[in-house]
Amino acid sequence: MTQHIPSTEPELAGVRNFRDVGGLPTLDGRRVRHGVLFRSGHLAHATAEDAAFLSSLGLHTVFDFRNAADQKLEGPDVTLPGVRNVNLPLSDPADGAEFWRMVRDGDLEQLRSILADGKAADRMIASYRATIKGRTAEHSRVLHALADASVPALMHCAAGKDRAGLSVAVTLLAVGVERDAIFEDYLKSNERHRRYKVHRSGSSDSAYSPEVMELLNPLFDARAEYLQAALETIEETWGGVDAYLEQGLALAPGTRERLRTRLLD
Repeated sequence: MTQHIPSTEPELAGVRNFRDVGGLPTLDGRRVRHGVLFRSGHLAHATAEDAAFLSSLGLHTVFDFRNAADQKLEGPDVTLPGVRNVNLPLSDPADGAEFWRMVRDGDLEQLRSILADGKAADRMIASYRATIKGRTAEHSRVLHALADASVPALMHCAAGKDRAGLSVAVTLLAVGVERDAIFEDYLKSNERHRRYKVHRSGSSDSAYSPEVMELLNPLFDARAEYLQAALETIEETWGGVDAYLEQGLALAPGTRERLRTRLLD
């Protein structure tokens, strides 16, 4: 029986960037099943109504890719009865603490020195490359869990853009979703109602000046060049997606087929 999903694009008050990944086309003419894979920003500020909606999805597992610094800043996820919460950090807590200090407390001169002249975008590209190369064990664990029936699943990080975006992209690659569709889903995180709300210290005039926000924007954008860098890293390191999945993520052909059975119509 097809699960009834109340809405794939609800107006959640305390959760940003939520969406159902269902409907994306695969290279062999299939589609990702609706109601089995969701993505979002963190659930720490979910309202009672948000939690009720999330509970209605019949989730088996929530994958939280935040590190300790993220969780200290925003708080733990709300508890969803009967749902397994797996915290699987995809970045180092020290890096996370430094990142949030820069975003929240960095003055204009500091932000210029760290982020101006393309350095912010370069920082993001380096982060995507490092995540692909250095977090193979975590991505392997996610794909094996999904193949072993940990669905429906929700993947999230802080903004639901980078770590969750990469994990969703890796999952979609594994089941053969078209590259253009993977990029299209990833870039949806740029829509105004989905974007992470940047919180800054200090007075509004200085903390949120146009120059400050322009310097920070690359950190909170979803840019095709970031995801492209991740895919290039797969090619450069393993020679292609199939080798990446088999050698990097230890995904045997039978496991990959089970994953396709779980996620595709």
